[in-house]
Parts: sequence; structure tokens; C-alpha cells
Amino acid sequence: MNIKKVSEQLEITPDTIRYYERIGLVPPINRNKNGVRDFTDLDIQRLDFIKCMRHAGLSIESLHEYMHLYSLNDDRTIPARKKILEEEAEKLDKRIASLQETRAYLQHKIDVYDSQLTQATDDLKLSEE
Repeated sequence: MNIKKVSEQLEITPDTIRYYERIGLVPPINRNKNGVRDFTDLDIQRLDFIKCMRHAGLSIESLHEYMHLYSLNDDRTIPARKKILEEEAEKLDKRIASLQETRAYLQHKIDVYDSQLTQATDDLKLSEE
């Protein structure tokens, strides 16, 4: 599969894919005889994982460390990989809690405005009578 199709499938830009390859988050992608990147299912799975982890907020540095450990294909790296993911999950939980607090505050403000609008509408009706 070429970079355009992978980009569309994963909803990430070709530039982002090239960047991930350039910095070593994914191994160099095989190229066909014309020099065009030819992505395998494994390449796509890796990119999808990276996309998910970036969406979750993992830094490039943490992701690079994780992907390096993964690429070693050594079960002895499992505890280190797990630790990275646990630490990132904890950070994500804190961000989610913060976002939930922000959402609750926004809803409170919306409710206040709804109340004020209802009162203003009622006041307008009374003054028209």
C-alpha cells in the first residue's frame, strides 16, 4: 500500500508518516522498484499504534523509547515497556480528570446562562402584557 492510501486509512498526513519514519518511530519502509514506499500490514499496525499513543498524549521521546524497546523483540523488555505505558496511562488519567472538571465548569456556566435567558424571556413577556 502506498503512503497516500495509508494516510487516508489512518487519517494522518503523509508528512507525519515520513516524520515518524525519519525519526525512527517506525523502521524504514520498504520501497518498490520505483522508489515508492510500499507499506506492509505490520507497518500500518505500527503507525496506527503510534497514532493512538500520540492521541493519548505520549511524548515523542516516550514513544521513541517504547518503540525502540519493542523493536528489540526481547521479552526482557516487557517490564520496561509496561512501565512506560503505565506512567503514560497515569498522566492520561490526570488529563481526563482535569478535562472533566473543565467540562463541569462549562456546563455550570451554560446552566447559568439558560437560567438568565429564561428569566429575561419571562420578564419580557410580563412587560408586554
